[in-house]
Amino acid sequence: MRKLLLKIWRIWFYLLSGITFLVVSPLMAASLLFPKGYRYVFWLGKNIWARFTLLGMGFWVKTEFKTQLDPNQNYMFVANHSSFIDIMLMIWASKHPFVFVGKKELVKIPIFGSLYKRTAIMVDRTSSKSRYEVYKRAQEVLDKGYSVCIFPEKEYLDETVLLNSFKTGAFKIAIAHQLPICPMVFLDCKRKYPWGTSYGHPGLLRVSVLPPTATAGLKSEDALVLLQKTYDTIHTELLNDKKQAAVNAIKVWKRYNLN
Repeated sequence: MRKLLLKIWRIWFYLLSGITFLVVSPLMAASLLFPKGYRYVFWLGKNIWARFTLLGMGFWVKTEFKTQLDPNQNYMFVANHSSFIDIMLMIWASKHPFVFVGKKELVKIPIFGSLYKRTAIMVDRTSSKSRYEVYKRAQEVLDKGYSVCIFPEKEYLDETVLLNSFKTGAFKIAIAHQLPICPMVFLDCKRKYPWGTSYGHPGLLRVSVLPPTATAGLKSEDALVLLQKTYDTIHTELLNDKKQAAVNAIKVWKRYNLN
Protein backbone atom coordinates (compact mmCIF):
# COMPACT_ATOMS: atom_id res chain seq x y z
CA MET A 1 0.00 0.00 0.00
CA ARG A 2 2.83 2.41 0.87
CA LYS A 3 4.48 1.94 -2.54
CA LEU A 4 1.16 2.54 -4.30
CA LEU A 5 0.53 5.75 -2.34
CA LEU A 6 4.06 6.90 -3.13
CA LYS A 7 3.50 6.35 -6.87
CA ILE A 8 0.19 8.23 -6.76
CA TRP A 9 1.87 11.09 -4.87
CA ARG A 10 4.64 11.26 -7.48
CA ILE A 11 2.15 11.28 -10.34
CA TRP A 12 0.20 14.01 -8.54
CA PHE A 13 3.33 16.17 -8.60
CA TYR A 14 3.48 16.14 -12.40
CA LEU A 15 -0.25 16.74 -12.73
CA LEU A 16 -0.27 19.57 -10.20
CA SER A 17 2.83 21.34 -11.49
CA GLY A 18 1.74 20.89 -15.12
CA ILE A 19 -1.82 22.14 -14.63
CA THR A 20 -0.70 25.10 -12.51
CA PHE A 21 1.88 26.03 -15.13
CA LEU A 22 -0.72 25.85 -17.91
CA VAL A 23 -2.96 28.23 -15.94
CA VAL A 24 -0.27 30.87 -15.32
CA SER A 25 1.72 30.52 -18.57
CA PRO A 26 -0.55 32.87 -20.61
CA LEU A 27 -0.05 35.55 -17.93
CA MET A 28 3.68 34.91 -17.92
CA ALA A 29 3.88 35.17 -21.70
CA ALA A 30 1.84 38.40 -21.69
CA SER A 31 4.14 39.89 -19.03
CA LEU A 32 7.10 39.54 -21.36
CA LEU A 33 5.51 42.09 -23.71
CA PHE A 34 6.25 44.85 -21.20
CA PRO A 35 9.61 46.47 -20.40
CA LYS A 36 11.24 44.53 -17.57
CA GLY A 37 8.25 42.22 -17.74
CA TYR A 38 10.28 39.36 -16.33
CA ARG A 39 9.66 40.79 -12.85
CA TYR A 40 5.98 39.88 -13.32
CA VAL A 41 6.93 36.46 -14.67
CA PHE A 42 9.07 35.83 -11.60
CA TRP A 43 6.31 37.08 -9.28
CA LEU A 44 3.79 34.74 -10.88
CA GLY A 45 6.20 31.83 -10.71
CA LYS A 46 7.07 32.58 -7.10
CA ASN A 47 3.60 33.19 -5.76
CA ILE A 48 1.47 30.88 -7.88
CA TRP A 49 3.33 28.10 -9.68
CA ALA A 50 5.95 27.30 -7.03
CA ARG A 51 3.72 27.81 -4.00
CA PHE A 52 0.67 25.99 -5.34
CA THR A 53 2.77 23.03 -6.42
CA LEU A 54 4.77 22.68 -3.20
CA LEU A 55 1.80 23.29 -0.91
CA GLY A 56 -0.32 20.93 -3.00
CA MET A 57 2.32 18.23 -2.49
CA GLY A 58 2.15 18.70 1.26
CA PHE A 59 5.34 20.76 1.61
CA TRP A 60 5.79 24.01 3.48
CA VAL A 61 8.91 26.15 3.40
CA LYS A 62 11.00 27.82 6.08
CA THR A 63 13.77 30.12 4.85
CA GLU A 64 16.49 31.16 7.26
CA PHE A 65 18.47 34.18 6.15
CA LYS A 66 21.84 34.00 7.89
CA THR A 67 22.70 37.33 6.34
CA GLN A 68 20.90 40.48 5.18
CA LEU A 69 20.96 40.64 1.40
CA ASP A 70 21.09 44.02 -0.32
CA PRO A 71 17.86 44.48 -2.33
CA ASN A 72 19.75 46.69 -4.80
CA GLN A 73 22.57 44.21 -5.38
CA ASN A 74 22.65 41.54 -8.09
CA TYR A 75 23.88 38.11 -6.97
CA MET A 76 24.97 34.78 -8.34
CA PHE A 77 22.77 32.32 -6.43
CA VAL A 78 24.08 28.76 -6.20
CA ALA A 79 22.57 25.78 -4.38
CA ASN A 80 22.85 22.04 -3.98
CA HIS A 81 20.70 20.12 -6.45
CA SER A 82 19.12 16.95 -5.06
CA SER A 83 15.48 16.97 -6.15
CA PHE A 84 12.93 17.74 -8.85
CA ILE A 85 11.46 20.40 -6.57
CA ASP A 86 14.70 22.42 -6.19
CA ILE A 87 13.70 24.87 -8.93
CA MET A 88 10.38 25.65 -7.26
CA LEU A 89 12.02 25.90 -3.86
CA MET A 90 14.64 28.31 -5.20
CA ILE A 91 11.93 30.52 -6.70
CA TRP A 92 9.89 30.48 -3.49
CA ALA A 93 12.83 31.18 -1.17
CA SER A 94 14.47 34.03 -3.10
CA LYS A 95 13.37 37.61 -2.58
CA HIS A 96 15.47 38.72 -5.58
CA PRO A 97 14.13 38.21 -9.11
CA PHE A 98 16.69 35.98 -10.84
CA VAL A 99 17.16 34.15 -14.12
CA PHE A 100 18.20 30.50 -14.28
CA VAL A 101 21.10 29.30 -16.38
CA GLY A 102 19.91 25.91 -17.60
CA LYS A 103 20.22 23.15 -20.15
CA LYS A 104 19.17 23.91 -23.71
CA GLU A 105 17.47 20.50 -23.89
CA LEU A 106 14.59 21.78 -21.74
CA VAL A 107 13.39 23.85 -24.71
CA LYS A 108 11.99 20.61 -26.17
CA ILE A 109 9.36 20.30 -23.43
CA PRO A 110 5.96 21.26 -24.93
CA ILE A 111 4.59 24.67 -23.82
CA PHE A 112 7.12 24.96 -20.99
CA GLY A 113 9.98 25.08 -23.51
CA SER A 114 8.49 28.03 -25.37
CA LEU A 115 8.41 30.16 -22.23
CA TYR A 116 11.66 28.76 -20.88
CA LYS A 117 13.73 29.93 -23.84
CA ARG A 118 12.43 33.47 -23.31
CA THR A 119 13.06 33.63 -19.58
CA ALA A 120 16.25 31.62 -19.00
CA ILE A 121 19.86 31.72 -20.12
CA MET A 122 20.20 28.54 -22.12
CA VAL A 123 23.49 26.74 -22.59
CA ASP A 124 24.51 23.80 -24.75
CA ARG A 125 27.28 22.26 -22.66
CA THR A 126 28.69 20.45 -25.71
CA SER A 127 29.29 23.74 -27.52
CA SER A 128 32.11 26.10 -26.53
CA LYS A 129 30.38 28.87 -28.50
CA SER A 130 27.18 28.40 -26.49
CA ARG A 131 29.08 28.46 -23.21
CA TYR A 132 30.81 31.69 -24.25
CA GLU A 133 27.52 33.35 -25.22
CA VAL A 134 26.25 32.79 -21.67
CA TYR A 135 28.48 35.69 -20.56
CA LYS A 136 26.83 38.08 -23.01
CA ARG A 137 23.34 36.92 -22.07
CA ALA A 138 24.17 37.23 -18.37
CA GLN A 139 25.19 40.85 -18.87
CA GLU A 140 21.85 41.60 -20.53
CA VAL A 141 20.07 40.05 -17.54
CA LEU A 142 22.15 42.04 -15.06
CA ASP A 143 21.55 45.28 -16.96
CA LYS A 144 17.83 44.76 -16.35
CA GLY A 145 18.43 44.43 -12.63
CA TYR A 146 18.05 40.67 -12.23
CA SER A 147 20.29 38.19 -10.46
CA VAL A 148 21.49 34.87 -11.90
CA CYS A 149 21.01 31.35 -10.52
CA ILE A 150 22.95 28.16 -11.29
CA PHE A 151 22.98 24.69 -9.75
CA PRO A 152 26.73 24.00 -10.09
CA GLU A 153 26.89 20.27 -9.26
CA LYS A 154 28.14 17.92 -11.98
CA GLU A 155 26.67 14.45 -11.39
CA TYR A 156 23.84 15.48 -9.10
CA LEU A 157 21.71 12.35 -9.74
CA ASP A 158 23.93 10.16 -7.56
CA GLU A 159 21.91 9.67 -4.35
CA THR A 160 24.91 8.25 -2.46
CA VAL A 161 26.85 11.53 -2.51
CA LEU A 162 26.04 14.33 -0.07
CA LEU A 163 27.29 17.04 -2.45
CA ASN A 164 28.79 16.30 -5.84
CA SER A 165 31.73 18.26 -7.25
CA PHE A 166 31.04 21.62 -8.90
CA LYS A 167 31.47 22.88 -12.44
CA THR A 168 33.39 26.14 -12.82
CA GLY A 169 30.85 27.97 -15.00
CA ALA A 170 28.95 29.78 -12.23
CA PHE A 171 32.15 31.06 -10.66
CA LYS A 172 33.68 32.24 -13.92
CA ILE A 173 30.50 34.15 -14.71
CA ALA A 174 30.40 35.63 -11.21
CA ILE A 175 33.99 36.85 -11.50
CA ALA A 176 33.49 38.17 -15.03
CA HIS A 177 30.54 40.29 -13.88
CA GLN A 178 31.79 40.94 -10.33
CA LEU A 179 28.74 39.24 -8.82
CA PRO A 180 28.84 38.20 -5.16
CA ILE A 181 28.28 34.44 -4.79
CA CYS A 182 25.30 33.75 -2.51
CA PRO A 183 25.06 30.08 -1.42
CA MET A 184 21.63 28.65 -0.67
CA VAL A 185 21.37 25.25 0.99
CA PHE A 186 18.36 22.96 0.63
CA LEU A 187 18.48 20.78 3.72
CA ASP A 188 15.51 18.45 3.26
CA CYS A 189 14.92 17.82 -0.46
CA LYS A 190 17.26 14.83 -0.65
CA ARG A 191 15.04 13.02 1.87
CA LYS A 192 11.58 14.46 1.14
CA TYR A 193 11.54 14.30 -2.70
CA PRO A 194 14.74 12.76 -4.12
CA TRP A 195 15.58 11.82 -7.72
CA GLY A 196 14.95 8.17 -6.91
CA THR A 197 11.26 7.28 -6.66
CA SER A 198 11.58 4.61 -3.94
CA TYR A 199 11.01 6.96 -1.04
CA GLY A 200 10.00 10.46 -0.02
CA HIS A 201 7.24 12.11 1.99
CA PRO A 202 5.59 15.53 2.58
CA GLY A 203 6.80 17.88 5.28
CA LEU A 204 8.92 20.91 6.06
CA LEU A 205 11.51 22.12 3.53
CA ARG A 206 14.24 24.23 5.14
CA VAL A 207 16.40 26.65 3.19
CA SER A 208 19.53 28.34 4.53
CA VAL A 209 20.64 31.53 2.79
CA LEU A 210 24.31 32.04 3.65
CA PRO A 211 26.47 35.18 3.59
CA PRO A 212 27.66 36.09 0.06
CA THR A 213 31.30 35.89 -1.00
CA ALA A 214 32.56 39.03 -2.73
CA THR A 215 34.21 38.68 -6.14
CA ALA A 216 35.38 42.27 -6.54
CA GLY A 217 38.98 42.30 -7.71
CA LEU A 218 39.09 38.58 -8.50
CA LYS A 219 40.36 37.32 -11.86
CA SER A 220 39.42 34.30 -13.95
CA GLU A 221 42.31 32.29 -12.50
CA ASP A 222 40.67 32.66 -9.06
CA ALA A 223 37.60 30.69 -10.15
CA LEU A 224 38.77 27.37 -8.71
CA VAL A 225 39.53 28.89 -5.31
CA LEU A 226 36.10 30.55 -5.28
CA LEU A 227 34.51 27.27 -6.34
CA GLN A 228 36.18 25.33 -3.54
CA LYS A 229 35.25 27.92 -0.93
CA THR A 230 31.60 27.81 -1.99
CA TYR A 231 31.58 24.02 -2.12
CA ASP A 232 33.04 23.79 1.39
CA THR A 233 30.48 26.29 2.69
CA ILE A 234 27.48 24.34 1.36
CA HIS A 235 28.97 20.96 2.30
CA THR A 236 29.60 22.12 5.88
CA GLU A 237 26.05 23.44 6.20
CA LEU A 238 24.67 20.04 5.13
CA LEU A 239 26.95 18.20 7.55
CA ASN A 240 26.15 20.51 10.47
CA ASP A 241 22.38 20.30 10.00
CA LYS A 242 20.95 19.45 13.44
CA LYS A 243 18.40 17.14 11.84
CA GLN A 244 21.04 15.49 9.60
CA ALA A 245 18.35 15.30 6.91
CA ALA A 246 20.59 14.94 3.86
CA VAL A 247 23.05 12.65 5.64
CA ASN A 248 20.24 10.34 6.74
CA ALA A 249 18.73 10.44 3.24
CA ILE A 250 21.84 8.69 1.92
CA LYS A 251 21.37 5.92 4.49
CA VAL A 252 17.71 5.55 3.53
CA TRP A 253 18.57 5.33 -0.17
CA LYS A 254 21.18 2.63 0.46
CA ARG A 255 18.69 0.64 2.53
CA TYR A 256 16.04 0.81 -0.19
CA ASN A 257 18.60 -0.05 -2.86
CA LEU A 258 19.55 -3.23 -1.03
CA ASN A 259 15.93 -4.41 -0.75
